[in-house]
Amino acid sequence: MLDLKRQYAPLHTELLDAVTRVLDTQQFILGSPVAAFESAAAEQLGVAHAIGCSSGTDALWLALAAAGIGAGHAVVTTPFSFFASVSAILRAGATAVLADIDPTTFNLSPTAVEKLLASPSGATVKALLPVHLYGQAAQFPAFARIAGAHGLKVIEDAAQAWGTKSNGIAAGGLGDAAAFSFYPTKNLSAAGDAGMVATNSDEIAERARMLRQHGMRRRYYHDELGWNTRMDGFQGAILSVKLKYIDGWNDARRTVAARYHALFTAAGLAEVGPYPINAVVLPHEVPGTRHVWHQYVIRTARRDALREFLAARKIGSEIYYPVPLHMQQALKGLGYKQGDFPEAERAAREVLALPIFPELRQDEQQTVVAAIAEFLT
Repeated sequence: MLDLKRQYAPLHTELLDAVTRVLDTQQFILGSPVAAFESAAAEQLGVAHAIGCSSGTDALWLALAAAGIGAGHAVVTTPFSFFASVSAILRAGATAVLADIDPTTFNLSPTAVEKLLASPSGATVKALLPVHLYGQAAQFPAFARIAGAHGLKVIEDAAQAWGTKSNGIAAGGLGDAAAFSFYPTKNLSAAGDAGMVATNSDEIAERARMLRQHGMRRRYYHDELGWNTRMDGFQGAILSVKLKYIDGWNDARRTVAARYHALFTAAGLAEVGPYPINAVVLPHEVPGTRHVWHQYVIRTARRDALREFLAARKIGSEIYYPVPLHMQQALKGLGYKQGDFPEAERAAREVLALPIFPELRQDEQQTVVAAIAEFLT
């Protein structure tokens, strides 16, 4: 699915030099290595503020809490995402309410959100938390309109979406605040866990910086209950190096995705979606957006059997995500049941992520597509 050694090899010396500088200066928590990354990251995203923290999960909580979301508030998000999209809302003290997804993009459906807001469940909603799933921007023009009409905050879950754009605006600058993950598998990855909040709001940025250090504005003076969620100097230094290459890596991912499209089409395996019948439905890039292809996710009716077939041929694949959030044991308290979100539930039965990373070779992709063709014919 992913070979990080291919990315590391050409950066070996540069990364070791960056880590050595942290050891020499001993700025292990925040400090100049993190500040330098924050400044460069904010410039690249075109936002006023970037606040480094210890993980993408913490970044989601930090963005929500800094935006004033807490007890007595409800936040609308998707049932088809990683667990943290909902757990961060609950950790902030708010209530998570779910709306179904668009079957083409797998992202939160604006139509479903509007329907929810018109229902009794919408009365306490104070924020929307759309996810830019798989590197595809959520439908932000629609969410901006909905938020404006209802007076809602918009928090982007951009964990998988560094470099994603909607109408020329980068993820991170679309909503009131955004959360990024730099987990090692992400397009922009740390050597461990790390995350970041991006915002154009001075107020949200100031609160996020305070909350990431136990609610301190001055050392040992605690204004609120915060959290220890600081980025360490090693991750800041490593991310500063990788930030210089991310645009090229994302371009390479787009090339890999286009090659998959061409190979599947040439093999006669591509079906018109959104639902598969005999072959595969290919992922779709929405006009006006820039997909960064964190994952290349097909839909196929016999997904589990196909995955076993690929594994037997030593071809990696992954299911993101096999169990929708409303059906997770830990989230039974949300009060949903099977059948409440049919699009998310169907997607969970049909999606399969294929290998994709910047250094993936054409012959390797040909091997993947040939194996899928063998399975389907």
